Amino acid sequence: MNWMFPIITLPQNADAFTRGQVYGRMADARIKHSILTYAKMFACCGIDWQQARLRARSYMEVISSLDETLMQEMQGIAQGSGWDLDDILALNCRTEILPPSFMSDDRHDAQAALEANRLAGLPDWEADTPIDPMVNDGECTAMCVQGHVSGDRHTWFAQNWDWIGRQRQALVILQTHDHQGRALVTLTEAGMLAKIGMNASGFALGLNILRSHTDGAQPGVPVHIALRHLLSCDSLAHARERMDVMHQLGFGSASNIPCADAQGEVACFEMAPAGWAECRPENGVVVHTNHFLCESLVQEQSPMGSTLSSLPRLTTAAAHGAQPSLGFAQLQEFLRDESDGYLSICRSPNPALPPEGRVESVAGIIMNTSTRQIWIAPAVPSQVAFEELTGLWN
Repeated sequence: MNWMFPIITLPQNADAFTRGQVYGRMADARIKHSILTYAKMFACCGIDWQQARLRARSYMEVISSLDETLMQEMQGIAQGSGWDLDDILALNCRTEILPPSFMSDDRHDAQAALEANRLAGLPDWEADTPIDPMVNDGECTAMCVQGHVSGDRHTWFAQNWDWIGRQRQALVILQTHDHQGRALVTLTEAGMLAKIGMNASGFALGLNILRSHTDGAQPGVPVHIALRHLLSCDSLAHARERMDVMHQLGFGSASNIPCADAQGEVACFEMAPAGWAECRPENGVVVHTNHFLCESLVQEQSPMGSTLSSLPRLTTAAAHGAQPSLGFAQLQEFLRDESDGYLSICRSPNPALPPEGRVESVAGIIMNTSTRQIWIAPAVPSQVAFEELTGLWN
C-alpha cells in the first residue's frame, strides 16, 4: 500500500501516558508538520501560535473532568514528540481556536501573527504561499446507511475529509485501545487523539465542521476530545448517554458527528456551546455537510460565506442517498462525485492556487460497521483506489 498513511500501533496494555509517549515518538515529524500547518492557519485568522497555546490551556480542566486519561495521553504525546503540552493541546483544540467567523467572508490581518510565529521559531511553511481563500467554502460530506436499506443488509458509514492538501502529510492511522481495553482505529492528524474511526464493537463516527456564533466563548469539551471519548461507546444509545454527560460540562465549539453502529442505527449528532441535537435518518439514510440542520440549533449558525458550498453538496449527497440498495460500490461513487467542480463532494485542488495552499479532499473513508471493515482512499478519492485496512482487531 504505497499510498497509505503510516499505521501506528500503540501497546495494548500500556497506561495512557505510555501510549502517548509511543505515539509522540513514532509521529514526531508529522506532529511538527501539523503544528506548522495550524500555526499558519491560526495566523491567517489573526491568532499567533502563543495565543493559540494560551487558549488551548484553558480547556485542560474540562478535559480532565471528562476523562483524565486523555490528558495523560496528551502529556505522553508531548513528551514523546519533544513539544510542550500546550502545543499538543492546541492541536486537539484547533476547532475551538478557530474563530466563529471562520466560515464567513470575514478576512483577518495575518502579518502580525505570522511575524510573532517566526520570532517564536515557527516559520511560515511557505512564505509566499497563501492558504486557499476558499478554505472556508466547503469541508466534509458524510453519509450513514442503515442495514435495512442497503443492498447487503449491512450498516455503512462514508465520508470525505476536505482540508488543506498539505495536511495529508500529517495524517496517521492509529491502532490503539481505550482505558477499558476496547480496540479502536482512527484516521487522524498527527498529535490529535482521534478524528474519523471505528472501534471493535462496530461503533463508527466522523466529523463535519460547523460554526456557531458562540464558539470558543468559554471552555467546553473540545470536538476532537469528544470524538475520542465517543470511540469508547458500543452503540448509538451509549453515545447519546455520553453526549448528555458532555453537555453537562459544555461543548467548546460547534461540529457535527455522523455515527453508525453494529446494531444498525445511524444518526448525526450536532453540537454547539448551546447544546446538542440529533439528526435522524430519513428512509434509512442520513447525510450531512457543514451547516446546522436540527431546528433547535439552527439559530446558533454563525454567518456563512457567500460562496459556501454546504447547501449544494447536501442536495447532491441526498440524491446519492436516495439510490436503491446502497452498498460499497455506491458509496465509492458518492465520495467520488465531482459534479460541482472545485466545490464538489470530491474536491480536487484548484490548479490556479499554489500546491501548499490548496484545499481538497485529503482522504475518503468507508466503514462497514456490520463486518468491522475499513477502506481508505489516501488522496482525492476520484484519483486513487479505496484500500482496505487489514488486521485491525488482532
